[in-house]
Amino acid sequence: MKQIEEANQRALSAMNSCEPHLVAIAPAKDVIPGMKENMLLHAGPPIEWDRMCGPMQGAVIGALIFEGMAGDEKEALRLIKNGDIVFEPCHHHQSVGPMAGIISPSMQCFVVEDKNTKRRSFCNLHEGRGKILRFGAYDKEVIDRLKWMNDVLGPVINDALKLGSINLKTLMAEALHMGDECHQRFKASTSLFANRLVVPILESGTDKKTAKEVLDFIITREQTFLNLSMPAMKLTADSAHGIKYSTVVTTMARNGVEFGIRVSGLGDKWFTAPALVPDGLFFPGYGPQDASLDLGDSAIMETCGFGAFAMAAAPAVLSFVGGKASEAVEYTKKMYSITVGESPSYTIPILGFRGLPTGIDILKVLKTGLQPMINTGIAHKLAGIGQIGAGIAKVPLGCFEKALVEYDEKYLR
Repeated sequence: MKQIEEANQRALSAMNSCEPHLVAIAPAKDVIPGMKENMLLHAGPPIEWDRMCGPMQGAVIGALIFEGMAGDEKEALRLIKNGDIVFEPCHHHQSVGPMAGIISPSMQCFVVEDKNTKRRSFCNLHEGRGKILRFGAYDKEVIDRLKWMNDVLGPVINDALKLGSINLKTLMAEALHMGDECHQRFKASTSLFANRLVVPILESGTDKKTAKEVLDFIITREQTFLNLSMPAMKLTADSAHGIKYSTVVTTMARNGVEFGIRVSGLGDKWFTAPALVPDGLFFPGYGPQDASLDLGDSAIMETCGFGAFAMAAAPAVLSFVGGKASEAVEYTKKMYSITVGESPSYTIPILGFRGLPTGIDILKVLKTGLQPMINTGIAHKLAGIGQIGAGIAKVPLGCFEKALVEYDEKYLR
């Protein structure tokens, strides 16, 4: 159908034209549209407290303690049960959050701007691994770290950004050529990010002790750049949203219970199916029986061609998510079968600098039966234990089937 093809090419062009830059760090309530003092944003499609998975419930409790709205778990639960807290998806507020994805009003957030359109997207800051809020931990160590990030880390980086924004598009393109796929492997991208911050942090007037503390925090947390790649790709995907007749997927996200997608030509409606446990490698002492169902907004990376779609550029990631390095190229090649085109900016050296497969098409997914693949961490099903493995998840075909029914009713009848 010519209208569909033309619409999808418009969507592809819009995605490829996006120019995400990191421009600031600021409290969520000051920059995120529609953020309220009693609101918490979460990963994935909409979900109520009683249906949330363990890590998400733990992160909610921790966020309320961090905000000073509750002194302990008991007070937090009373607020929640009384209906005093509003829960909404990050994606409804131009935002994304990894794993539980909880963003609270006072949290410092990365502010990413498309230099062409001035549209913005947002993401909270990266805590590191282990006992952290995004996996549902909320003891004193977690809260103290979040407060330091708010009081020191965020303001120091923001002062540095006043001297000039950071072009995330060129950084991510460079990282691809250095072996990152920007969803699970960030050895290059986090190093490049830290490198770009050194001089402006020192020039901003930050004292050497604090500068060292901030840079050390970033460098020793390899996945720091995840919280930058996500809002960069949120901007990229949103560039293609709302185009009449387009069958391009503009959101993929999980809340630990459901997997949801949104489609360009179908507005803001979610199409969901039950989430599954990713297939992958578990840390010693853990197995699938311990795992939470697929969780987090980080599938925005695959929505735009990174992550599992880009594994040909990052074969080393298979040592973490499972599989053989020789399989990396085949994973990427399969994804070209379900996308509408390629990226001219993000390229893969081993494929002759072919562009990333870009623009997942619900029609091609259903025609081929190929499910989009996602590189992902695996969380323990209980709050606070943290990451217990990593692997590859697949988007349930049910999401695409429901979207096609809606598309048929809207455009084809």
